[in-house]
This record gives sequence, C-alpha cells and structure tokens, in this order.
Amino acid sequence: MSARRARNGRTGLRIVRIANFVAPASGGLRTALGELGAGYRAAGHDPVLVVPGPPDAVGPRGIRDEETAQGRVLTLPGPQVPGTGGYRVLADRPRLRDLLAELDPDRLEVSDRTTLRWTGEWARRARVPAVMVSHESVDGVLRTWGVPRPLARAVADRANARTAYAYSRVVCTTEWAAAEFLRAGARNVVRAPLGVDLAAWHPDLRRGAPRDRYADRAAVLLLLCSRLSPEKRPGRALDALVELRRRGVDAALVVAGDGPLRGRLADRARAARLPVTFLGHLADRSRLAALQAGADLVLAPGPAETFGLAALEALACGTPVVASAASALAGLVGDGGDTALDDGGSFADAVQRVLARPEPVRRAAARRRAEGYGWQPAVTAFLAAHDAPRPAGGRPMAPVGPRPAGPWSRR
Repeated sequence: MSARRARNGRTGLRIVRIANFVAPASGGLRTALGELGAGYRAAGHDPVLVVPGPPDAVGPRGIRDEETAQGRVLTLPGPQVPGTGGYRVLADRPRLRDLLAELDPDRLEVSDRTTLRWTGEWARRARVPAVMVSHESVDGVLRTWGVPRPLARAVADRANARTAYAYSRVVCTTEWAAAEFLRAGARNVVRAPLGVDLAAWHPDLRRGAPRDRYADRAAVLLLLCSRLSPEKRPGRALDALVELRRRGVDAALVVAGDGPLRGRLADRARAARLPVTFLGHLADRSRLAALQAGADLVLAPGPAETFGLAALEALACGTPVVASAASALAGLVGDGGDTALDDGGSFADAVQRVLARPEPVRRAAARRRAEGYGWQPAVTAFLAAHDAPRPAGGRPMAPVGPRPAGPWSRR
C-alpha cells in the first residue's frame, strides 16, 4: 500500500482496472467487470474502473465519475473503432497516464492486451504490481480474420511474449486461454475462471418463458446470444438452421445481440425465408435469462472464445449448448451440450445428438456444469492473482485451488 494512502488511514488495496472494448450496456466483459468489482469491494478493497465512452456522455470536464455497486467508475472520452459496431478505446495516452498517477493504485488490472499494453511499462516505472487479463486468443482471432495458421501462430507468439514480459502476471480464465502464453514461454501465467449468477440464471425461469412467441409453432427453438461480428462466426447459426431444416428438423432461431453483421445476416434470412427472429441487444437481464431458459438449445459458434459467459448463463438455465470445438467452450460445456467443427453441417450434427438425449437428462447435465462456476470463487481467484489480502472488515471468501506463488514485489 502506498505511503500516502497509509497516512490517510485507508484499508484494503486500491485496485485500478482499465478496460477497452466494453459494450455500452451489456456483454461478457461488462458483466465480468461488474461482478469482479463488486467482489473486490465486498472483500474490503477499493476498486476503480476506467473505461472509454462517447464524448457527449462524459460531462463538461471531460470525465464522468460515478459511485456504483462495483466501486468507482471513471469514463473518459474515447473514439469508436471502425467495423466493431460501437466499441471504443482509451486513445489519449497522456491523459490516462496522468489519471493513473492521480489514482495512485496499489494494483493495476488491464483488460486489453493491444492498445493498452504500454500500461505495463507505466506500472513497472511506478512500482505497481500489474496483471493483464486475457479475454481473447490472439491466435484464434487472427485465424477468424483469415490469417493462415502458421503465420497466426507466429504473430500470436510474439505478441504474447511481449505481453507476458510487460506485466507481473497474465490472468487467463481457462487452460485453453493459457495455452498460447505457455507456448510462447511465459512463466507468469495464472488461472482465474469467471463465473455466473446461479440465482439469476436458473432452470425455474423456463416456467413462463416466452418460448411460444419466438418458436412460432416450431418444434425446436435455437438461440444465439452473441455479438454479431466476424470473430464470433454468427453466420454458422444460420448455416446450422438451413441444414437442420433440410434434414426435416422443424427448427427456428432467435438471435439476441447486435453488431456490424446484423444487416447482412437479416438479409440472408429474409432471402432464404428462414424462421429467424433478430431481437438486437437485450439490456434487460431478466428478459435475456428467460429467453435462454426457454430455448431448447443455445449455439456458441465463436472459435476464439476464451470463456463464454453467455454460454455459461445458458447452462445455468439448464439449456444445453453446442459450441465451437476450437474454442475454450469445448472444455466448459462438457456433457452439458456438445461441440462442432466450423461448418453448418457439423453444428447440425451436434444439435441432433443433443436433442436425441431425454430432455430432463440434458437439462440437468447443463445446470450441473454451470454449478461449478460461481462468482465468489472467481473473485477469490482474481484476488489471489493480485496477492490481495483480505483486510479487516472484508467478508471472508472460500479459497479455490492453489494460490499463485510468491508475494508481489515492487519492481
């Protein structure tokens, strides 16, 4: 803890978190940031989150400062990234550097390993222990953009080696996500899985779920909860629907999410007269949970997912998931669903395999998989990655697995 804060008599660690590419109202990263921040606060620490926003939403002084359930949230103006459907980044490096100095963190947590990698050097100079949270696979994303596998791997290895060098620790949410860092020779990688709200996402929501509104008398209701961008492969859901209907399966698809590919996907569904409903972004969490509980099966075709919170929420509702075999979800889903290769026929095969199992069996298996991923263990694991002790007044949390070796040292 810094001398200035010790003189002010504060308890706990000030954990400053910086994140780019945060969806305006929902999304896996936003959910994770909120749950982790609330957990840090409950444990007696002082979390501060810095995110980008539109210039007209940050106030006359160019910054919005809010106290929330996850702690203090500071929003700075940031430009949109073209082609991402609205994601923004913190592009004013001098201003962010000044803000970090003013906040005087005891720990730094960064959720963007591209445009914010320079913060690792800032933390080293300021003698602040810093972690980078890996929310995506560089290798996987490059391959979704069409980069040949050998080149994608070489570029990823170089980028991951630089990231691991820049930070005290790299936090990965799955073994799948950690693998590309270990391949690059990183020795400071720790595992900290994310979680799901097992009370808000529950099989009981199936009662009264608006299934009939979207199924339109179809026997099977499929659901895609995803950002509609190239790396998420949303077109595979339509490919699977086409193939299932060709095989005589009376299936319909609901798409919850928005993004740059929405118009193209809607045009395709309309031209082919496919039973697809596009709901856009659903800001109401309870509505989304009821939709996930009411579906027969959720599709998660993104091949570069390092965790997949939307899929985990579906499992918590007792709804099986068919995920890309190339993603981390292959290990997460287990007997709560199935996996498929990156084509519509393979996804259709997996859907039919899941639906061939008795409904009570497949729904119970899905819920059982989710029950291993609560938010309290996730918070504990992230605090362990920070070597953050539980100060007096913080609520105790159960440990999960071995603590990362060694105390932090101010470098």
